[in-house]
Amino acid sequence: MLLASVRDAATDEAPVILVLGDSISAAYGLSSAEGWVTLLQNRLRAQGYGHRVVNASVSGETTTGGLTRLPRALALHRPAIVVLELGGNDGLRGLPLETSRANLARMIELARAAGAQVLLLGMKMPPNYGPKYTTGFETIYATLAKQNRLPFVPFFLEKIALAPGMLQADGLHPTAAAQPAMLDAVWPTLLPLLRRAGKG
Repeated sequence: MLLASVRDAATDEAPVILVLGDSISAAYGLSSAEGWVTLLQNRLRAQGYGHRVVNASVSGETTTGGLTRLPRALALHRPAIVVLELGGNDGLRGLPLETSRANLARMIELARAAGAQVLLLGMKMPPNYGPKYTTGFETIYATLAKQNRLPFVPFFLEKIALAPGMLQADGLHPTAAAQPAMLDAVWPTLLPLLRRAGKG
């Protein structure tokens, strides 16, 4: 019992990485063990980082839903790092760009106020949404990253979006084979934040 208590205390004290995302980070259509967020936890352990990853991603989530859930997640987990992967469902539903921008901006503000570093993962819309909307959508992320001086991955799915075998039959959700590439897309930008947050 004493050993278990010590392990629990160590886990509680480990710096937390909170991933707030949608189906892309919730490993839609896969087992959670196959998703890039679980692969991130595995890589952290393998490389000697003591961080604990909390996946607060929900399939179908919008920026409005994420903003509603974030305060409780911040209070509960007290993350050192927040990885923000939201907005894709806003775009697919054609929601107003200003609403998405304002929600993301507020989430960044809340996370920073809670003492967390923020990593922003950008998304893009298919061209059939029209150039005005797709360009405006993509610009949201770049603008917020610049305004807030955030570490930023412009398009999280860049290397898999058009690659054979990397998307499920729906043409939207990554396959298990795509998950390591997704982690690799995030890792170089996340690494400096890990060092700032300590090895746990």
